[in-house]
Amino acid sequence: MTTVAVPPTVDDVDSLVRLVAALDGAADGARYIGGWVRDALLGLDPQDIDVATRLAPQEAERRAKAAGLNSWSTPSGLAHGTIGVVVGGKTIEVTTLRRDVATDGRHATVAFTEDWREDAARRDFTINALSADPLTGAVHDYFGGLDDLAAGRVRFIGEAEQRIAEDHLRILRFFRFHARFGRGDPDPASYAACVARARDLMALSRERIATELLKLLAVTAPVATVEAMLAGGLFVPVLPEIVAADRLAALVAAEASAGIAPDGLRRLAALLPTSADVADTIGGRLRLSKAERKRLVLATGNTDGSPEALAYEIGTESAVDRLLLHGAPDVARDVTNWPRPRFPLSGGDLIAMGLTPGPIVATTLRVIEQRWVASGFADADAIARREVAIALRG
Repeated sequence: MTTVAVPPTVDDVDSLVRLVAALDGAADGARYIGGWVRDALLGLDPQDIDVATRLAPQEAERRAKAAGLNSWSTPSGLAHGTIGVVVGGKTIEVTTLRRDVATDGRHATVAFTEDWREDAARRDFTINALSADPLTGAVHDYFGGLDDLAAGRVRFIGEAEQRIAEDHLRILRFFRFHARFGRGDPDPASYAACVARARDLMALSRERIATELLKLLAVTAPVATVEAMLAGGLFVPVLPEIVAADRLAALVAAEASAGIAPDGLRRLAALLPTSADVADTIGGRLRLSKAERKRLVLATGNTDGSPEALAYEIGTESAVDRLLLHGAPDVARDVTNWPRPRFPLSGGDLIAMGLTPGPIVATTLRVIEQRWVASGFADADAIARREVAIALRG
């Protein structure tokens, strides 16, 4: 019998043990599920602990509070069977076992059940349908997830196209999970279903697409997966501008060489044409935040001038983006540790040097700052005196 270590590593083991007891864990009333079980089996450090229970959500919440645990819920969460319980300063989601009643590709109507297999059957991939006894650590596997995990295979539960029809986002999730956990080529049946239903992505909100795509690109080694997506035409329905992964491969190598962590937005920039207008259009299409959209646009620029001047002008993060995208990992690494200086002068300083208040002050201040940056951030006062004298001669 395959097992995982229990209880999981948390800051407050006592509270977790009390939660399991309150949910009848000893009588199979609760299990650890999904990503925590998968990651624990792989020896990874799981980020979240999710618990499933046979109890109705209102009863689960009542019992958690009776056990002295801080718990909360929302009307929407209760309707879908989920409450939150705070353990060790983090919220653990406790979800009642469910089955799908109706789906439309974006949302699901659910009914509660007490059948563990029925709940597992509604999940997306076999490796995400594993559950573990909270007392013994025994892993329950209804669909061959353990074998798939060992083989580095991401596979839909049941009939792949039907699972995609239930939730179109599963197309992108398939490729994200393959990029993270898969080895070799994608599972043929799952891949074929994603290709066949690629146009389903058009029905999703652009925000959901952006979130999933950026997670996919942030995986350590996404290039082979992105190439498989390109070969299957997966980008065509929503991001037809993405046509090759060569620049992405070069960027991934540059990040590794510089020792700089992967970044989904930077990697998205590597997949797009080097055009500020295109980057801005796609940032808008994906409903990125203003800061993300600006960063995507800034990534398209050149690296003229010194790296420090570039970092001063557009910010360290965007300077690192550009330098990595232009194949300068060593310089990018140096810039990440560069302390950006503060321009030491103000308009008042120029007035004190003799300038008359008015537009000339702002104009001269900009010239001084530009010359200060170009000089390698030398003596700003000396530059200011010279420029003020020139302005006064006028």
